[in-house]
Amino acid sequence: MQCLANSSSKLAVRTPARGSSMVAKATSRPMWLPGSAPPAHLDGSLPGDFGYDPLGLGANKEMLGWFAEAERVHSRWAMLAVAGIIAQVVKPDIFCGIVGLLAAEFWMMHFVEIKRWQDFWQPGSADQDPLFPANKLGAHEVGYPGITLFAPGDIATLKVKEIKNGRLAMLAFVGMTMTAQLTGKGPLANLADHIADPTGTSIFSKAIVVPGAAYAPSCAIPSSVVFEGITIPTPCFLEGLWP
Repeated sequence: MQCLANSSSKLAVRTPARGSSMVAKATSRPMWLPGSAPPAHLDGSLPGDFGYDPLGLGANKEMLGWFAEAERVHSRWAMLAVAGIIAQVVKPDIFCGIVGLLAAEFWMMHFVEIKRWQDFWQPGSADQDPLFPANKLGAHEVGYPGITLFAPGDIATLKVKEIKNGRLAMLAFVGMTMTAQLTGKGPLANLADHIADPTGTSIFSKAIVVPGAAYAPSCAIPSSVVFEGITIPTPCFLEGLWP
């Protein structure tokens, strides 16, 4: 519990002082709804903060820190997933088998997650290249381990770019998954079909969900696939919505 308490204190996000003008801030920074005033706990200090929290989930400042970190992690994984999906569509053997795939996952996920964990336990410890000490990031909050080689430019600007691209990647991953289940095709083939017939090939022309009923074609992907002798279950996402 002490470890969790320490981590929570590192993730806590500062909230504005009572009586501060949120309307003034609404006009001085981009908002998800132009002209709207952000909730008091979203003061613009978080990267990619556009004042969107209709349910007030981040009103607790400690939980807001955890939510922000969870969004960053899911964004990074989604960006890797989307890039990996497209890469394998273009070149199916890009990872050179299961060993290459595991090696790529170890480097891009396991190693990076270890560095992120180290950064939380000892802030700043993962911001310097162990072989070339000059490659070191300036002081910043935890959750952004790395070296100057991977963060060229202003780190504040890069944080906003990362979360924007990560949010797009999360939506893209869900879209790729659902369209694959709907058509049995990869993302590039589905994109080509949509460009060829925008009105006749879209989520609205293929399926509709109303209270108590769902109208959609059957799931087009197999229940499992065999990869190098390994059977991998591939059930449909939200299978209850499929006829």
